[in-house]
Amino acid sequence: MHNSEAVSDRLENSYHAFLDWKSLDVDVRCDYLRQVARMLRQCKQECAELITREMGKPLKQSLGEIAKCALTFDYYADRTPSFMEPRVEDTDATYSSVFFEPMGPVLCIKPWNFPFWQVLSAASHILAGGNTILLKHSSSVPACALKIEEIMQQAGLPEGVFQTLLIDGKTASSLISSDEIAAVSFTGGTEAGRRVAVKAASSLKKYVLELGGSDPFVVLEGADVQKAAKAAAAARFINTGQTCIAAKRFVVEESLMEEFKRHFIEQTRRMKVGDPLEEDTDIGPLVRAEEMHRLGSQVADSIEKGAKVELDGGLVEGAGFFYSPVVLSGITDNMDVMRQETFGPVAPLISVKDEAEAIKVANATPYGLGASIWGGDSDHLLEIGKRIQAGVVGINGFFKPDACMPFGGMKQSGVGRELSDFGFYEFMHIRSLKSF
Repeated sequence: MHNSEAVSDRLENSYHAFLDWKSLDVDVRCDYLRQVARMLRQCKQECAELITREMGKPLKQSLGEIAKCALTFDYYADRTPSFMEPRVEDTDATYSSVFFEPMGPVLCIKPWNFPFWQVLSAASHILAGGNTILLKHSSSVPACALKIEEIMQQAGLPEGVFQTLLIDGKTASSLISSDEIAAVSFTGGTEAGRRVAVKAASSLKKYVLELGGSDPFVVLEGADVQKAAKAAAAARFINTGQTCIAAKRFVVEESLMEEFKRHFIEQTRRMKVGDPLEEDTDIGPLVRAEEMHRLGSQVADSIEKGAKVELDGGLVEGAGFFYSPVVLSGITDNMDVMRQETFGPVAPLISVKDEAEAIKVANATPYGLGASIWGGDSDHLLEIGKRIQAGVVGINGFFKPDACMPFGGMKQSGVGRELSDFGFYEFMHIRSLKSF
């Protein structure tokens, strides 16, 4: 744990490093980004095993996480020069332009569920624009936090450009008002995000929040039900269901429900729960006992209120925080699995009479992060997709974060965007200049 003196030194180092980092030619910064991508690929196996040992993600998924991080750094290495190019506008002046400047040191507060991706997907464009980073990672993954800093050092980034702070949440919150901090990038729960927003707003600091979700997976008439059910199982149980953007509510037209349920349960039964270091494991342990008990409480609440257990799972006896998949039907609005984010392998099935009710149920949540819609007519589904209140929507496929597409939520699922040029400009001062 860093003490207050060490934290103060790192704050100061971050600010002084920022003055030099932002002054570098953009092509030089991009060369550093490419080197980070190379380092990630060189130590991919080591990093993936570290993720799996520290928070329980199946190894094959951890390997994919590292590969995506490397691709994202390459993306910004290629695109940042064009993103930084001033834009000349036609106005009443002789010359008018819009240009971009980095804000300064950014405090990144990130969760444990994607220990590398959650950090590096934001860091890629924050660093590319000329900002520096102070990382407060989850206390569940300190080794991953230190490894990311080590990779940045091995890639040759100047001292102070990227630093990890081993501090608690209360200390991190107190740093937001520090003069050295220019902005905050936060990923986590909605209540914690609200506290970060209040703290940042009181200091007039920029913030981007990526928060929780209760993402609907909607299956309508015309869908390839077997294909949809297979995708639904993958979308629910990836990372043992511990994913903000995982499918969390399955909204299915009643004429398709029995077929969907049969294929979904069949697919779920095929998934192996076990040692996440084994190549054929699909579902590993939950990150800690607290999450396991919270999930059990949500399931118990639903059963008590009338939900039917279609696939019985739950706590697995023995060492580790293992929880085998549970599938529920007969879900009503007053159940916890509908009102709260379920962060684990629990799947509530909700039957609706038609498309209109499906849209209504999909939107009946305070969250608005992601959604997936399955049906026949793609053009019609695209129109439905625009009516679903979510920041990212997949049509006849599951939306996965991609460097070239903005990522973020609506309603209580977040403020601002990460990734693409939209994410890049979140942490840039956008300035206008006219010459008459």
